[in-house]
Amino acid sequence: MASFTHDCPFDPSYGCSLDELLRVPPPAAPGDFAAFWRARHDEARKVATEPRIGPLEGERDGLRIHGVTYTSVGGARIGGWLALPAEGAAEHGFVIGHGYGGRQEPGPDLPPPLPRSAAILPCVRGMGSRGLQPGIPDAADAHVLHGIESRDTYVIGDCVADLWCAASALHELVPELAPEGGKGVHRLGYLGESFGGGLGALALPWDDRFGAAQLTVPTFGNHPLRITLPCVGSGESVRAYHREHPEVTDVLRYFDAATAAAQVELPTLVAAALFDPAVPPPGQFAVHNALTGPRELQVLSAGHFEHEGLAAETAELRENRRRFFGTYLA
Repeated sequence: MASFTHDCPFDPSYGCSLDELLRVPPPAAPGDFAAFWRARHDEARKVATEPRIGPLEGERDGLRIHGVTYTSVGGARIGGWLALPAEGAAEHGFVIGHGYGGRQEPGPDLPPPLPRSAAILPCVRGMGSRGLQPGIPDAADAHVLHGIESRDTYVIGDCVADLWCAASALHELVPELAPEGGKGVHRLGYLGESFGGGLGALALPWDDRFGAAQLTVPTFGNHPLRITLPCVGSGESVRAYHREHPEVTDVLRYFDAATAAAQVELPTLVAAALFDPAVPPPGQFAVHNALTGPRELQVLSAGHFEHEGLAAETAELRENRRRFFGTYLA
């Protein structure tokens, strides 16, 4: 078990060894789980995203970085960034999700794992400097509860749709990445950490435009277990809500990243932590353990926690990511 000096009133390793974490299963899916998500995906694919590129905002790592906006489900206009190769045509494409703090700039999510890549970095609705929407709270502890009374109104479902629409916008803006835009099939890569990792697990099973993914310390894994585990992340808001509204369990069953991961067949690299005060490790490993396609695991000593070995683990993960996507997308 991982051990670090911390001031949490609970053990962020939750008393689990690696062997125990590797045995955490996904919850059983509701009978209409796949039908629910396929209907949501079909709705998102019908959206005319009407993407617009803003002025050049910077250039680094061989990329030109622009602001971008596009339309998602419900008519929401989503903002973010578009990164394009500074020279030559794009040969790879990535949709890059973000954590529950949102994003104020592209930051360390660039450059993408492969050279000659284009990437879209959306701020999903309610989150980050370019994802603000009327009526949707931007603080994680409130955002994660928005619309949670029903599976049809829960904001997490619309955030997943924002990722699907981001892929549509990227194909429209960089048509050489679309299957009909060049030679052969150009599948996209997906990168998501924490909140973005959980959204990715929910999004990937239903969209064949993606060819490989990386999920880092993914959230929303194994809700029945998560609501028993204290944390300092958004999951604590869900735990508190569940205590007053136990019927929310029926909604959460449709937004379980581990349940969805059992439907993911594309190659997926998961980085899961042994110690994490924000996203309990059993939920992270439940996502990895459920995957049915080619999968790789990088075990992190800690997630959402500054520690002495963080820089080395981050560098190792970056190299694993480059090799992984080079194998499955190149």
